Amino acid sequence: MAFLTLEGIVKTYGSFRAIDGLNLEVRHGEFIALLGPSGCGKTTTLQSIAGFVQPTEGRIVLDGRDITHVRPEQRGLGIVFQSYALFPHMTVAQNISFGLEMRGVPKAERSKRIDEALDLVRLGGLGERYPKALSGGQRQRVAIARALAIRPNLLLLDEPMSNLDAKLREEMHIELRAIQRDLGITTILVTHDQVEAMTMSDRIAVMQKGRIVQIDTPYEAYERPHSPFASAFLGKTNAFAGAVQTRNARCCNVQVKDTLLHVPHEDRSLGNDVNVYIRPEKIRLAQAGMGRLHGRIRLRVFLGNLWLIAVETSFGVVHMTQPNLGTPPPDENSEVGLDWSDDDLRLLDREVAHGQV
Repeated sequence: MAFLTLEGIVKTYGSFRAIDGLNLEVRHGEFIALLGPSGCGKTTTLQSIAGFVQPTEGRIVLDGRDITHVRPEQRGLGIVFQSYALFPHMTVAQNISFGLEMRGVPKAERSKRIDEALDLVRLGGLGERYPKALSGGQRQRVAIARALAIRPNLLLLDEPMSNLDAKLREEMHIELRAIQRDLGITTILVTHDQVEAMTMSDRIAVMQKGRIVQIDTPYEAYERPHSPFASAFLGKTNAFAGAVQTRNARCCNVQVKDTLLHVPHEDRSLGNDVNVYIRPEKIRLAQAGMGRLHGRIRLRVFLGNLWLIAVETSFGVVHMTQPNLGTPPPDENSEVGLDWSDDDLRLLDREVAHGQV
């Protein structure tokens, strides 16, 4: 049975539908990421769960209790905002204590919970500091500690790491995920960062125009996207426009330019306009004249752990990545071949793909 259920949630602002018939079930202890671009409805969905936004239609049920019309402070939720929303005139301990005081927790119990929360986020001994004396990462941890101190039955995270630098953000992904697993607390994260969603969540709900267009484990969502939008939003991808020439129960053969691509485990009607997709990391460099496709290296960029390579081909510019194994790829303007496994090809019906690479 689902711990949190959103049934047919609609939120309109005049003629604009910010959320459009959204349904979602979250299991107890699960970490769900709502992933999508700005304006897709993910933050409005989170605010509806929190009680800050009243749905126009639909129902929200938490642990068997209908909370659709329950006031935010009566829902028992922990919330971490993008700005952290710490009180600058209060110490760290006072910030954490605030929610406990509002709930009438006795002083001795408050002190115990503050210490436990600070230890949990590795800020023990910093209770008397003010937010201005803390780093960005420490302020974020205080916000998390404050949310956890009330012992919520559901934790909501509204892009809490967007203000951190890349290295600290990566560290916090791991730390927050570890805390969530240790506590077993049901968590919903709103993010537009695909790496953040894949790193932290048990399942990713990809949102587009107020709806969830796919919900899957990070691996399945990345490897088996249901639409061009999901494919392009969850990482970079190459899309080759073609048409189905032959087919059987086990595969399709798709004509792309002057090349016939064999796409196993897919079935489409003959003549269908389709896009064949392949992720950059699934493509390998081969010697000129070898492989599936001939091209010329247009650009190569070194990122330390890998190379980003753009290759001019008859299909257009094909993007690929190559791990840094100690030997650089051929120079720019070099003739090369591109190779891949047929099993790494994916097939989707043709439509406008957002963010396509």
